Amino acid sequence: MKKKVARIVSILVILILSFQLLQVSSSPFLYANQVYVESFSGGRNLKQEPEHAQHVRCSRERTRAARKVIEKYLIPFVERENYQLSSKCSLHPENDIFSDQEEHKIYIDRHEWRCGYCKKSFREESFLDQHFDNRHYNLLNISHGKCLADLCGALHCDVVMNFKSSRSKCNPEASARNRHLCESLADNCFPISEGPSAGRLHELFLHQFCDAHTCSGKLKPFSRGGKDQSSFFRLAAGALILVLLPVFYLFLYLVQSDMKGQTQELRRISKAGWKTKPS
Repeated sequence: MKKKVARIVSILVILILSFQLLQVSSSPFLYANQVYVESFSGGRNLKQEPEHAQHVRCSRERTRAARKVIEKYLIPFVERENYQLSSKCSLHPENDIFSDQEEHKIYIDRHEWRCGYCKKSFREESFLDQHFDNRHYNLLNISHGKCLADLCGALHCDVVMNFKSSRSKCNPEASARNRHLCESLADNCFPISEGPSAGRLHELFLHQFCDAHTCSGKLKPFSRGGKDQSSFFRLAAGALILVLLPVFYLFLYLVQSDMKGQTQELRRISKAGWKTKPS
């Protein structure tokens, strides 16, 4: 009985270690969009940075959410159609006021973000944003850039930010305004007069974003799906199989060896119980 318990415990320990190994191996996917605690190479606190940042009335957080929606739920279809967005389109990457700063964010690992301008390191993306505001505010695309956060109503940013509560009441007026803004984006970015590709993208944009601006609750945003993540799931499934197969075979080996041990014990017991016939 003690041997069985020891074997079961060893299998459980192997399983726990295997899952920990799988978690570590997939960390680039798990931590790619997470935020961490501030610290940088100079050892100085960010509060020592001079407070002379130029105030821009544009939310970085909501701009980041809008950019995420565009990259995940629109750009894959635009690339599939081989369509070039006009620079006049508000969704064009160059019209993002924070575009240059975002391109100069260097993600090292789960504990380090680095400024691409001055190479200072931080442990949290939000503190890198503050550093941009304090030290590199002059590099904002203020003259031609636009605030993507202003398009959040049309692009359903609250969905990806998990801000919208299921109990919140739908405002018909706000929904109508967001739908009007959404349809304006479709008309400006994908004019039907520019050809079949623009027409297909115009229709897709309406289904993907605009149709969900209703209080009926029947239609959901991003109905056409987004960037294909099947490669990640295939990679995760393959890693899981590689980890669990040796554990499975080890379990079978232990079960078979235990059964053989029990069979030998039964044979010894049966032989010991034989009685010699009287001569």
